[in-house]
Amino acid sequence: MRAYHPPLEGRGGKIRLDFNENPAGCPSAVTKALAHLTPHEIASYPEQGAARRAVARFFGAAADELLLSNGTDEGLHLVVNTFVNPGDTVLLAEPTFAMYRFYAELGGARVAALRYDAELAFPVEATLEALRKEPRVLFIANPNNPTGSLVKLDELRAILAAAKKTMVVLDEAYFEFSGLTALPWIRTRRNLIVTRTFSKAGGLAGLRIGCVFAHREVTAHLRKAQSPYPVNVAALAAALALIQEKKFLAGTLEEFRRSREELIRGLARLGLRQFPSAANFILVDAGDRAKRVAAALARRGILIRDRSHDFGGAGYLRITIGTVGQTRALLRHLKEVL
Repeated sequence: MRAYHPPLEGRGGKIRLDFNENPAGCPSAVTKALAHLTPHEIASYPEQGAARRAVARFFGAAADELLLSNGTDEGLHLVVNTFVNPGDTVLLAEPTFAMYRFYAELGGARVAALRYDAELAFPVEATLEALRKEPRVLFIANPNNPTGSLVKLDELRAILAAAKKTMVVLDEAYFEFSGLTALPWIRTRRNLIVTRTFSKAGGLAGLRIGCVFAHREVTAHLRKAQSPYPVNVAALAAALALIQEKKFLAGTLEEFRRSREELIRGLARLGLRQFPSAANFILVDAGDRAKRVAAALARRGILIRDRSHDFGGAGYLRITIGTVGQTRALLRHLKEVL
């Protein structure tokens, strides 16, 4: 296995457009909820039943259709632990979220990797063909990270219909930005698992809380493989406070839309090729300048993500869509660097 080395250190005090977090942070209601945690609550093992019921209602699901997890990462690991034996095949399309391959390899699975095409479209036909070999699990990020590509609902229906002996995991970490979801399908499709996170639009990345949705018979199996206290008491309190903050979430999305339009126009003026994105980031082809551009921006206190290795050395940069002010600062410095 290749070790996963996210560049998490030394990011304080900089404009962080490298990890697709919420640039506005979390709402004040979250910090107030954390401040009100009592010493007794902190000293006790967490009870998550009330939080699970409230979060399920927020997403339009039943409590027994949801498992809360220590970030989406733990939810993905849980799927592999539940359904994948050593030697089984896990199917995915790359480039995509690195943890799909990571957990599959950790579980001893054989990874069958398809590729996004030159226009970064999901390989639907190749996936349908690969499903005939009955892989154990198929991971799809929708929208995909780092491409921003979106698999349409009719394409997802075809994939689920072809996945006769395959569990399809639909990672909707960026759902709030795309607006497209298959979550209601879990009641009729027992081969579907949908994951969500509070780390992106919700601004809770530092507290690590995610959601795993599936048919209640599937969640019953997943629950057997999950530790009894996967989510800490602070994360539960934060999630309960966040789901009450509809104005914060609406404001986040409005700022995102304004900033995205400004970033798209600015990148076009600079002559940088960009790809359509349904997420809160944009993938840019900077050619052989990519590494130098990312390094120069970092020296100026602006962090973006060099994803060149995902594309075999081509110069791709992923830029998180920040606040309007952050986008303007990025474009100003990017123009000077170029």
